[in-house]
Amino acid sequence: MDDVGLARSYEIRTYGCQMNVHDSERLSGLLEEAGYVRAPGGSDGEADVVVFNTCAVRENADNKLYGNLGRLASVKASRPGMQIAVGGCLAQKDRDTIVGKAPWVDVVFGTHNIGRLPVLLERARVQEEAQVEIAESLEAFPSTLPTRRESAYAAWVSISVGCNNTCTFCIVPALRGKEKDRRPGDILAEVEALVAEGVSEITLLGQNVNAYGSDIGDREAFGKLLRACGAVEGLERVRFTSPHPRDFTDDVIAAMAETPNVMPQLHMPLQSGSDTVLKAMRRSYRQERFLGIIEKVRAAIPHAAISTDIIVGFPGESEEDFEQTLHTVREARFANAFTFQYSKRPGTPAATMEGQIPKEVVQERYMRLVALQEEISWEENKKQVGRTLDVMVAEGEGRKDGATRRLSGRAPDNRLVHFTQPGQEVRPGDVVTVEITYAAPHHLLAEGAALAVRRTRAGDAWERRRAEAAKPAGVMLGLPAVGVPAPLPAAAAPGCGRD
Repeated sequence: MDDVGLARSYEIRTYGCQMNVHDSERLSGLLEEAGYVRAPGGSDGEADVVVFNTCAVRENADNKLYGNLGRLASVKASRPGMQIAVGGCLAQKDRDTIVGKAPWVDVVFGTHNIGRLPVLLERARVQEEAQVEIAESLEAFPSTLPTRRESAYAAWVSISVGCNNTCTFCIVPALRGKEKDRRPGDILAEVEALVAEGVSEITLLGQNVNAYGSDIGDREAFGKLLRACGAVEGLERVRFTSPHPRDFTDDVIAAMAETPNVMPQLHMPLQSGSDTVLKAMRRSYRQERFLGIIEKVRAAIPHAAISTDIIVGFPGESEEDFEQTLHTVREARFANAFTFQYSKRPGTPAATMEGQIPKEVVQERYMRLVALQEEISWEENKKQVGRTLDVMVAEGEGRKDGATRRLSGRAPDNRLVHFTQPGQEVRPGDVVTVEITYAAPHHLLAEGAALAVRRTRAGDAWERRRAEAAKPAGVMLGLPAVGVPAPLPAAAAPGCGRD
């Protein structure tokens, strides 16, 4: 690839939802298949190719991108041959303006043609000019592309792309396109292949995951898919994100309750508890319907942990409307919530609506909501004290694990658990049985000795991955970042935080 014969290194910076995280795994796979190697962690712009996989959901997304591009301009000027690529939702939206504002960018590609990145990088190098290529529709389903999985034992599996909803606050459907479903056989083939490699947990991924089947003419396809995952030998945990209340049918609840490896966890975006605001958002359900779903899920799966997304300060939201959101939160008793202050997204109907709420009012309401949810999260976590849970060990989940001599992982309901290190070796992907002794709002603690340790094929896969990463190479790859896919920070909630 270059004159000295060493493989060129790459770094990918990912912003946004799990869909973008999964796309970045595809981009890594594409680049490595083309001969690039991953730059060591913390390289901070020192790679030969820096790729920005962008998000357009937040109002200041473009400012963040151009700020980062600006910081790399001087780095690139001092490093002949360095290339910068910008992809993702913001690239799909802004197109030619990116090169106009940052002429040192070499490649701009969209959400529909991520498979073209290696070709565009090479063309930009040979022609010595920026390459902008934005496809208007999906060229190839992302799961047909090479992948470099971030975890050896937990994996995203995309079952659909795009979205058919028209929520007034969301620009994602315009950037990702109409929903397109994968064939069930292709999904299960990928799941089975992942399990054969050692993966024991999968998360089914879609912009509106439980609408799966609308593109292939089967409204019960998602429930059937969950049941089919239950028949995959060696697959221990199945999760999915993010569903939409409109499409959440009784057959899906039954499939969750009756399929042992489908975890007792549900992320169900509320957005607002006010019927008036939901109508303005073009959300096709109302408070009663939403709470009815929660009630049915709890009846079928008593220990289910339910999380949500909520937007505060949507245009026209009155104090009475906000009180309806607080009421819904009290009734639903979410395990946790990704809460957002409404911000304008250029190109969405809500950005030009009358009744934009003053920032100070939005902030005050937001703080009241956060305080209420914090109280509920803590109360719900306290109910876990005394329970015995099987925790899948993760790496990087507990920032203080080294100092506290603890390990961390996820319970079946996806709650974060910190536990005392067992006397025997435990690897990420293994399962440790513990008794919960303490609860905080955002995690559980097991202070006693582990009740059992089960070494797993997933742990074996993690060990193999680590051994492979440690082998000498022309350019050091560094250790891969591994861990069970966990809920992203509030700025990047499941399904773009806007489902």
